Amino acid sequence: MFKTYDVIVDRLLDGAPLDRGEALDVLATPDEEVLHLVAAASRLRRAHFGDQVKVNYLVNLRSGLCPEDCGYCSQRLGSTAEILTYSWLPTADAVREASAGIRGGASRVCLVASGRGPGDRDVERVATIVEELRDEHPGVEVCACLGLLRDGQAERLRAAGVDAYNHNLNTAESRYEEICSTHTFDDRVDTVAKARAAGLSPCSGLIVGMGESDDELVDALFALREVGSDSVPVNFLMPFEGTPLAGTWLLDPLRCLRILALARMVAPATEVRMAGGREQHLRSLQPLALHVANSLFLGDYLTSEGQAAEQDLQMIADAGFTVLGADSGSGPAADPATDSGPAADRSATALRLRGAGTTQAPNA
Repeated sequence: MFKTYDVIVDRLLDGAPLDRGEALDVLATPDEEVLHLVAAASRLRRAHFGDQVKVNYLVNLRSGLCPEDCGYCSQRLGSTAEILTYSWLPTADAVREASAGIRGGASRVCLVASGRGPGDRDVERVATIVEELRDEHPGVEVCACLGLLRDGQAERLRAAGVDAYNHNLNTAESRYEEICSTHTFDDRVDTVAKARAAGLSPCSGLIVGMGESDDELVDALFALREVGSDSVPVNFLMPFEGTPLAGTWLLDPLRCLRILALARMVAPATEVRMAGGREQHLRSLQPLALHVANSLFLGDYLTSEGQAAEQDLQMIADAGFTVLGADSGSGPAADPATDSGPAADRSATALRLRGAGTTQAPNA
């Protein structure tokens, strides 16, 4: 690199934007320099978010049955992925599911429904869920993710108490037709704009690992900066069997760290979330990624299982971070005797009864 990572970060901390050449250099970071890159990006993360991690919780209000053909999605038209499919959850069930996440430490609940976009009746259904959820949990943030919005729908959601709206751009505009034919990149940009105009905080991110080039990845992140996304979920492709991208495994943990570091450098003061697929692709480097990302989803995703919620919370504590809102009593607390986090493993040390000196196979 022609500049050290810290020189770039110094400039970013002074308010200058990351340029394209620097972004491409970040993605080309040699393996042996990735830890230096993470350390530099961590300076931005800590400058804007300290040691806090925002915990989000997904509630899938309607699963599958989608008429869109997004190639990455297990809920797409024509998917044969063996996922749960159901129509709208009853209001009481939706509130109960959301409450479980809040009790687990989430400060934001994300209410998601499959489909091209909501009808006005669907918007009213979600408005009722939000109003009842807020009656029980007045301090929680609520994000809705219902697809493409029509005029007036964002305003109705805002009036019902929704704080944010998620609609990911997913990839570069130049690549969009390769992953979806039933709507356009501009349709997605338009929905993000509708959300912002209505006073909803725009949450928009991307999916990586779909075969995009470095240039396309930079284009996607720069587009997210351009639309003014307040929160950028970075999803790592989960290549479901039964979808066009089944068997697509193009990421490794170090590549994921480079991508998260780039997202942080492109948008230093924006919430960067290590989202779906982190367990499969970051693997044992998930705790290291928290030094760049300041947000994650707790527990399961829309159609796939995630890491156990207790493991998520323990990972945050073990990495030296705190859950946003925990100090107000709304999240998990550390054990006062050990200060070892919400789910410290104090089980007895397991005795070795296999391998050398036994007739049992070794752990190898």
